[in-house]
Amino acid sequence: MKTPFTERGEMGETIHSRKIKVNGCDIHYVTAGKGDPVIVIHGGAGGARGWMKNLIDLANNYTVYVPDLPGFGRSQPLEGDYYIPELVEFVDEFSQNMGLKEFHLIGHSLGGAVALSYALKFPNKITKLVLISSMSLGKEIALWVRVLSHSSLTSLIGAAVIGILKNVKWLTERLFAGAEFVLPISRTSMLIGCRMTTLKEQAEVMINRLTEIIVPTLVVWGANDPIVPAKQAYAAAKLIPTCQVEVFKDCGHSVYRERIPEFSRLLTGFLG
Repeated sequence: MKTPFTERGEMGETIHSRKIKVNGCDIHYVTAGKGDPVIVIHGGAGGARGWMKNLIDLANNYTVYVPDLPGFGRSQPLEGDYYIPELVEFVDEFSQNMGLKEFHLIGHSLGGAVALSYALKFPNKITKLVLISSMSLGKEIALWVRVLSHSSLTSLIGAAVIGILKNVKWLTERLFAGAEFVLPISRTSMLIGCRMTTLKEQAEVMINRLTEIIVPTLVVWGANDPIVPAKQAYAAAKLIPTCQVEVFKDCGHSVYRERIPEFSRLLTGFLG
């Protein structure tokens, strides 16, 4: 069952914000535009709202769908523990619910790892693949991410932080009628972070499978990415059979938000 409502972009564009049942879970997603379908998978520290400004640009050429992954943003978590394989299955179920047989797939950070895994499992469902500062393309990752993702710290600090944010959410929604406070982090994001990294390195690296990717691929990075180094973009581009790489100077981990016009032009040129 879909529950539609709309939001407005800064320039007045209509962005549809909806909820749908996917495998029994209430899933929130945003969508806009007309044209070839594009699914965007957000990173582990955010949700669909992080792509709202990009939707305004991309909606001129594509029908864009950005779901909150289960347990992120406004989406209900899946039951039990889940990780990349379960999120890949979620993306497939979501695409079927949207009636999509083929689509472009974009993934950022954690979403890049999900998109990469999806491309390897369902290659015939994707027309083109875009990986932005993607996880799983190399072992190296920032020390602070490894430390904060450690299971002992997650259980101690994470529960306290989420508890504080829930209190902020409760207070905000009662002081401001109609307001909705979306938690910037969730238990799901922290648990998945524990499985993505160890104290030494990224735990899930698919570098040995990159030669299996059969769809045209664009790898986008920020030269100053403080989480995963840009050298992983160049290394991946050498292995993916049909690959374009673009590294933005003076950019960090979220090129799509830091350079919206330039990113949109690059994306449109690649997707066609």
